[in-house]
Amino acid sequence: MYDRLEQVDNRYDELNELLSDPEVITDTDRFLKLSREEGDLRETVTCYRKYKAVVEGISETEEMLEESLDNDMEEMAREERAELLEQKAALEDELKILLLPRDENDKRNIIMEIRGAAGGDEAQLFAADLLDMYQRYAESQRWKTEVLDANSNGIGGYKEVTLLISGQNVYSKLKFENGAHRVQRIPQTESQGRIHTSTATVVVMPEAEDVEIDIAENDIRVDIYHASGAGGQHVNKTASAVRLTHEPTGIVVAMQDERSQLKNREKAMKVLRSRIYDKITQEAQAEVDAERKTAVGTGDRSERIRTYNYPQSRVTDHRINLTLQKLDQILAGKMDEIIDALVFWEQAQKMEQLQNEY
Repeated sequence: MYDRLEQVDNRYDELNELLSDPEVITDTDRFLKLSREEGDLRETVTCYRKYKAVVEGISETEEMLEESLDNDMEEMAREERAELLEQKAALEDELKILLLPRDENDKRNIIMEIRGAAGGDEAQLFAADLLDMYQRYAESQRWKTEVLDANSNGIGGYKEVTLLISGQNVYSKLKFENGAHRVQRIPQTESQGRIHTSTATVVVMPEAEDVEIDIAENDIRVDIYHASGAGGQHVNKTASAVRLTHEPTGIVVAMQDERSQLKNREKAMKVLRSRIYDKITQEAQAEVDAERKTAVGTGDRSERIRTYNYPQSRVTDHRINLTLQKLDQILAGKMDEIIDALVFWEQAQKMEQLQNEY
């Protein structure tokens, strides 16, 4: 670990020297690339240098204790040594986490797709509850949200809704939401008070930039058609809905939320680009997981990841066996406890893999 930290420390110094070079400063692309690398290393280097200072401090106090000291000085030296040893242990734990392999997508914005699945209207109403939960959580994180497209059922639920969430490190926290979310509650339409079980699915994709996904125009089939659903006369008279089909992958994206065909096409391209990027990264991750014989992070998207039980006011995340009696709070967007637990779980998985590999 320490050899790796020395390499990181040396690279950090090298980057700072390069970033002060006039030739690099005038080369915008190179300067931005090196600046991002320097920023990625900064936290690790700061922690490592603090660690080295603490180790040096321990060595100095131990040298003092070997000398002839009066009782007061010896007691002070022992107390200082004990404090430094505690700091050293804490910094070592922090450095282990900082050196874990990082998901290059963690800093990205996301495109989230929520669909009502098994359970008809009740599943679609639950999809609306999940949308509200994520929007409230995003607000607490000072992220921005934008509904790109929504297919409502007319009673307050969603057959499908697509959401863009942008801000700092969005993917790092919401990537764990991939999968099937199960709700157990008495539907409003249930006259006999029986508890029903329904599901909604959530897909989280890192937003892809134009430069990362090169999509040839002749690979996309564009269909223009009349929008359906709520919209008054506009629905019948204006062909504004857009469907894009990426023929090499078979990925299809349809947008009809905007009155403008151009805006619908722009949104559809944003989602299409992210779906293609996500497909590529998922396939690459599957190869890595197959080699390691285990999956880390988000898991299979078809798996049931969480249950929301209304009668018991309970939320259970099945991946980490975490149960919280805080249903109302979590649905109100107070998701920190469950997300922090998932982040810790991912770190533990990665640490275990590293130990197995070495």
